[in-house]
Amino acid sequence: MRIVAKLQAEATTLPQAAIAPLRNNESIQKMTVSFSFLGLPDRLADGRVPRAVIFGAGHGTTYPGQDSSGYALAAGAVRAASQDDAPLLGHWDFDLGGPLFDGGPVCCIDSGDLSTTMHDNAGNRTRIEAKTREVLSVPAVPIMLGGDDSVVIPFLAGFAGYGPIWILQIDAHIDWRDEVHGEHYGYSSPMRRASEMAHVAGMVQVGLRSVGSARPAEIEAARRYGSRFVTAREVHAHGVEAALQHIPEGARVVVTFDCDSLDPSIMPGVAARTPCGLTYAQAIDLIAGLGRRARIAGFDLVELYPPADIDSLSALTAARLLVNVIGAVVRQTG
Repeated sequence: MRIVAKLQAEATTLPQAAIAPLRNNESIQKMTVSFSFLGLPDRLADGRVPRAVIFGAGHGTTYPGQDSSGYALAAGAVRAASQDDAPLLGHWDFDLGGPLFDGGPVCCIDSGDLSTTMHDNAGNRTRIEAKTREVLSVPAVPIMLGGDDSVVIPFLAGFAGYGPIWILQIDAHIDWRDEVHGEHYGYSSPMRRASEMAHVAGMVQVGLRSVGSARPAEIEAARRYGSRFVTAREVHAHGVEAALQHIPEGARVVVTFDCDSLDPSIMPGVAARTPCGLTYAQAIDLIAGLGRRARIAGFDLVELYPPADIDSLSALTAARLLVNVIGAVVRQTG
């Protein structure tokens, strides 16, 4: 695999404590090696304030009897997949039309992962919301790596007092269930809970296709709230403007990006593979277009499931998406 080859090639640059297991003939796949995204620092020199802060949240609200541990591997997989680009931060990125930081110094940090525990649902929500508020108080743009979709609820809750915000949900599903198995904060409910937050002014849901947890009652509830639905087929037919036109110009927007919004040909590492998904080009055009039309106030990437990935393709795609998010944030004015 690409990531394992990378570790093998760089083994001589690791600290002696990390190299020792190799000398004891232990498998390299079992090594615990921590990367930051793109090799970014955990703080900026000279006390400079970062424009964006990345953090991981492996667990949110796990449904009774379910196991969310596979999703907790996602942040590490994305960070590992970003390492090939780490030495190239000053190079020209054709997705962005220039270097990542637009000719300026590094202005994004990776603060690592929150300490979350499967089934410590209330505690996980408290920690995610607190971290989001901490980043917003800097002030900086929080970029969260999930985790399943349940981590989105406390992430959005953290914007209370920093609104009004709009939500751009990029997802195959509307996630509007009031409860599942008696749980109101699980991965099928984030947009329903968001609709109840006073600081959320509106939402656009793009990439919708196939079938999911939503029944006719959930569709009606979302429409009654005023959510704008944009299906994947509409984006294929009319471009990303089909979604962006519903975002007020100049609005502060939090993007929640479910990896199953993308076509499984480029994002196989999800639990709900569904044909006819968005392309990579459409996804980064949504991000860039939003950055020009409005202001990206926050971003989360969720529902990456590394156990289902193929040759780290999903992790690499997710890493490139995050590069585009950082690039868009760096290029925001005001």
